[in-house]
Amino acid sequence: MNPHCRITGQPRWLGRWLLPAVASLGLIACQVPPQRDVAQTAVPPAAAPAPIAFDNAVLKAANELLSRVPLPPTSGQRLALLIDPLVDGVTGSQSLATRSMEQRIVDLVRRDYPQLEVQAFSSSNLAGQPLVLVGTFTPINNAAGQPTGDRDAFRICLALADLKTGKVISKGVARASPDGVKTTPLPFDADSPAWTRDAAIDGYIRTCQGSKAGDPINPVYAARIMVAALLNDAGNAYNGRRYHESLELYRRALNTAGGDQLRAHNGAYLAAWKLKRRDEATLAFARLVDYGLANRQLALKLLFRPGSTQFIADAQISGPYPLWLNQIARRSAQNRACLEIVGHTSRSGPEPINQRLSVLRAQAIKDRLDSAEPLLVKRTVASGVGSRENLVGTGSDDAGDALDRRVEFRVIDC
Repeated sequence: MNPHCRITGQPRWLGRWLLPAVASLGLIACQVPPQRDVAQTAVPPAAAPAPIAFDNAVLKAANELLSRVPLPPTSGQRLALLIDPLVDGVTGSQSLATRSMEQRIVDLVRRDYPQLEVQAFSSSNLAGQPLVLVGTFTPINNAAGQPTGDRDAFRICLALADLKTGKVISKGVARASPDGVKTTPLPFDADSPAWTRDAAIDGYIRTCQGSKAGDPINPVYAARIMVAALLNDAGNAYNGRRYHESLELYRRALNTAGGDQLRAHNGAYLAAWKLKRRDEATLAFARLVDYGLANRQLALKLLFRPGSTQFIADAQISGPYPLWLNQIARRSAQNRACLEIVGHTSRSGPEPINQRLSVLRAQAIKDRLDSAEPLLVKRTVASGVGSRENLVGTGSDDAGDALDRRVEFRVIDC
């Protein structure tokens, strides 16, 4: 018992009655006063790493990646290294920046890592179960470390996958300053009309961004890596304006297990359109729409005049828009789908204006669909989100952030 709480000057019988009562009531007057909590100094969050020049950031990430790989003696047999082309870590697109990164990595390997032999990313070379380098290049808000808000840095993520063991064996990361970085998309990515979440692209991205050394290779990526090589050849042919070759490769990919992918559908449409095969292009686009509807989401890069609901007047860009919208209307009606048509804008300009403009553009697209298929009048709603759901977020207002000005078709419950 606390000596400071002894009850004195009372009969014994009263003390015998009071003491249990006091204890049962838990009167705090007879408790030792609690000591004051010792003030604790809050630990500030770790400061975000400072972005460095693009070239230096690429070398930092690549050296970090390669220096952790157990390499054979320089006099021994060299290990095959394939580079699965680097992509934007949100959209999965390739750009002048990602191509530049690949070339810098190749140059570094040939100069400083003689135990590695860079080989073409092809089906035949993949058969030897080599090391495969994957990587993402993502515009982020540096303080938050996420692809949200003001994008003032780029996050570089590199991973090395060992196809023999099925493991990710090394990682390398860095952050780059945006100064001088050329994010212009390659021709295939610039021309691709549609975007949706795609399991194959997500599998690639997660192999880098969602992994650590020792983890298994993402199973979706591993299962579709052979098709990825075929699609890479098709994309290179398209970028090189070899449209006949490109179309044949995209056809092969679509008929290969695991080839039902966004890139294959975009490519089959684009190559047929470039070859002026309008019937084939229309059929390919219809299949692209079906793919998006099955994923419950399809976004189109529809470019409007500034501050307007009218398409830009360049026929090279907006010429196929009627075909796109007619196919969306037709396939949606045939599938009896209900759609939310969502307008988006880039970050440039005041957000209240962007919000209003995104709604007006979505309504303009709804009106076009309703005219093409009256069944959709009661099956579609229009909304807008301004710039709140930017995928790129750089605010460059050029081909590099065209996806931020998309119109999205989301399948909803009727």
